[in-house]
Amino acid sequence: MMKYFEDFQVGGKLITRARTVTEADLVSFAALTGDWYPLHTDIEYAKRSRFEERIAHGMLVLSYANGLIPFCDMAIIAFYGMDRVRLTAPTKIGDTIHVELEVTEKQERDEHSGLVTFREWAKNQRGEDVAVCFLKLLVAKR
Repeated sequence: MMKYFEDFQVGGKLITRARTVTEADLVSFAALTGDWYPLHTDIEYAKRSRFEERIAHGMLVLSYANGLIPFCDMAIIAFYGMDRVRLTAPTKIGDTIHVELEVTEKQERDEHSGLVTFREWAKNQRGEDVAVCFLKLLVAKR
C-alpha cells in the first residue's frame, strides 16, 4: 500500500531487509565511482591500517542503506537530502547491514506535499550502528 504524507506519524518506525557487503561490491563501487582509495581496494595497505583489513567506502554504505529502504512504497516526489551524516563504525567485507528508520518530524509544504524527516540508522549484524543520519523526503499528499 502506498504511503502518503498523511500516513506517516511522528514516532513511526520501519526496519528494512538486510544485505551482505561483498568484495565484489567494493571493487564494483570503486570502478563505478573512480574511488580507488587503497583502504578499500588494496589488501596489503589495509592490513597496515587501524582496521587491519579492507572496509567498504562510506558512500557505498550510505548508498546500500538507502537502497534497502522501500521507497517504491512511498509517494515520494523528491529526495530532499540528508543531514548530520556520520559513519560511526567500519563496514567490512562479509558484514550484513539493515536500516532502522523513525519518523522524527513532518512539515507541511503546500496543498500537494509535505516534508518527512526520518532518523536513519544503518546497523550491522551485531546491531552496531555503522552510519546514522536524518533523511528528508518530499512526499505527496492524497
